[in-house]
Amino acid sequence: MDLRVSNSRLTRTEGSVYARRPASETVCKFWAMGRCLKKECRFLHADPEQKTLALKEEKAKSLGKASDSATVNVNVEKSIGTHKEKAKAEAVCKFWADGKCVRRGCPYLHSWFRGDGFSSLAKLQGHKKGITGIVLPEGSSSLYSAAKDGTVRVWDCNTGECSRVINLGAEAGCLISKGVWIFCSASNLVKAWNIESNAEFTLAGPVGQIYAMEIGNDMVFAGAEEGVIYVWKGKACSNAKANPFHPHQALSGHTAAVVSLRVGNIRLYSGSVDHTIRVWNLDTLECAMTLNGHSDAVTSLICWTTFLISCSLDHTIKVWTMCKGGNIEEIYTHTEEDGLLALSGMHDAEDKPVLLCSSKDNSVRIYDLPSFDERGRLFAKREVRAIQVGLGGLFFTGDETGGLSVWKWLEPAVKQES
Repeated sequence: MDLRVSNSRLTRTEGSVYARRPASETVCKFWAMGRCLKKECRFLHADPEQKTLALKEEKAKSLGKASDSATVNVNVEKSIGTHKEKAKAEAVCKFWADGKCVRRGCPYLHSWFRGDGFSSLAKLQGHKKGITGIVLPEGSSSLYSAAKDGTVRVWDCNTGECSRVINLGAEAGCLISKGVWIFCSASNLVKAWNIESNAEFTLAGPVGQIYAMEIGNDMVFAGAEEGVIYVWKGKACSNAKANPFHPHQALSGHTAAVVSLRVGNIRLYSGSVDHTIRVWNLDTLECAMTLNGHSDAVTSLICWTTFLISCSLDHTIKVWTMCKGGNIEEIYTHTEEDGLLALSGMHDAEDKPVLLCSSKDNSVRIYDLPSFDERGRLFAKREVRAIQVGLGGLFFTGDETGGLSVWKWLEPAVKQES
């Protein structure tokens, strides 16, 4: 028997569906995707204008907004473009930061700050790694900074020069001061210096890295990586060579590292990586309550009049207040796009309260209080983890590159002239 294989492409008849002329008003979905290979497809192969309108109508119908599809698309494109331009306007040009930008009309910032009423005074260079603490002791003409490079640098406020470098031998955790005393922490270590007598002491007992320190009620508090808060009692000594700080107690309760401490309103507040704030009675050193408003590490705390203000890696700043019955309740939450790192509060040259808060986007936002309206922003090459305020409208920021910046609020007359 003679068997022959027929070729359907070659043996199509006039009545074949493949040879029919377009009989449908439906646009061929394969043609719309540029994939239709049929010589005479029965579905509609519209011209480009018809195709565009048909696709827009189909898409709009699926969204339930057929008549507004074109407007929606335009608005989305404008929104994306505006967002991109805004992001550029609030980011420092990396080429300008390195002194290499030659672009005319560069859309990025050629400045380390945005806003008015304050100015940049100086950039102090010397640290090789991120700054973890800055202090300007009362009555002193020297600024102190500690960093992850294992050093404490002493800066002359008149010249801006580094006058002394103290080697800790380990990464500095934090730096604080009270009166004539300066305290600096490292792993398994807390150092104390008396800036009047130049006496130096080591506080006994801490285990692990110390991330936060505070002073209150004649006690020194240190928050450690294991969640313990170490406490030393300060005592006056007739012998100038005797260590005046003695281990007093260790406060337990947090289940992760304690990274922020603040004394205020006869209480000690501690913020932890365990997402909680614990409130301790300063007289009994017992935990009075636990605040659970944050959903990530509580990175910084400040007390302002009767309020407690906290910030967290959960992108929020929270304001807490004391209520009847002694409870502390959250009364306001401000949210940003990135995790928040450090807080500090002060008054500007017109005596208006302002809050400074650093973010993981390498900036420090300046808010008016109590509105939380943003009035300016400071920029750095890396994250700012140390903020300190001083007298005379001075304030300081230290970033993860080791850069230390000095800022100042402008007097009203200067502000108007500038």
